[in-house]
Amino acid sequence: MCRWMAYSGEPIALDRYVTRSSHSLVVQSQMALESTMAMNGDGFGLGWYDDLPEPGLYREIRPAWSDDNLRSLSRHLKSRLFFAHVRAATGTPVTRPNCHPFAHGRWLFMHNGYLANWTSVRREVEALIPDEIYGARAGSTDSEALFLALLGQGLADGAGESPIGAVTRLLETITALAGGEPFLFTAALSDGVDLHAFRYGVNAHANSLYYRAAKDGVLIASEPLDDDRATWLEVPPQSALSARSGHDVEVMPLPLSRRPHEAAPAQHDGAGRPLSGVRV
Repeated sequence: MCRWMAYSGEPIALDRYVTRSSHSLVVQSQMALESTMAMNGDGFGLGWYDDLPEPGLYREIRPAWSDDNLRSLSRHLKSRLFFAHVRAATGTPVTRPNCHPFAHGRWLFMHNGYLANWTSVRREVEALIPDEIYGARAGSTDSEALFLALLGQGLADGAGESPIGAVTRLLETITALAGGEPFLFTAALSDGVDLHAFRYGVNAHANSLYYRAAKDGVLIASEPLDDDRATWLEVPPQSALSARSGHDVEVMPLPLSRRPHEAAPAQHDGAGRPLSGVRV
């Protein structure tokens, strides 16, 4: 199960949460506490916005804890909106194009999830990607395919489509394709202005997701990035979070046509490590 974090607010150095906090993303790459996989060493990535409309990317196949470039970059880069992700591969190769985040135009996306019958439905999912952006398909993961299919829901052409509406339609389409198999989707999406996050699970317990809103910005993460857990709020399953520029953070149920079946959550030991559950 991958781990990720996203930030939007006053410009800060990326290392505050990527490497320096007590339960930073680099710490989580070796010791995740709310995941079926404690180690997330199959690559990592950064995505950030600056003065250009499209995001910058740095992705690498080495484990996050062993890359000195990550520590140097995250210390010197400052951004008002950035993503960071550590990967635990689930059947697709450990290659740079398969590392998150993914970018296309002004859009940035990352994902922690699992489509159990991916090899069976891959062609159907990829058929949802519009012809004009299919050439951007560089890797082999379900995550990248879902991102490009999502852009085909009216986001890529600037038609004014609501990201929450577009994601909801895609989730219902993929749930139908999953055919009763587990489908997990915990993701972040941004156009460089607004930040959105989603927590969804069908036939399996939705992956963990938390947020903390403060005066200087909003922080969203797979699990809390420090020891002050009282300041973190859990995003409920089958929900979306929107941090729109100039607005308060909103958490709302996804406007699904019907509520999906969600399996019971996995049991955890005293240290918060899961004892059982779906491998994602």
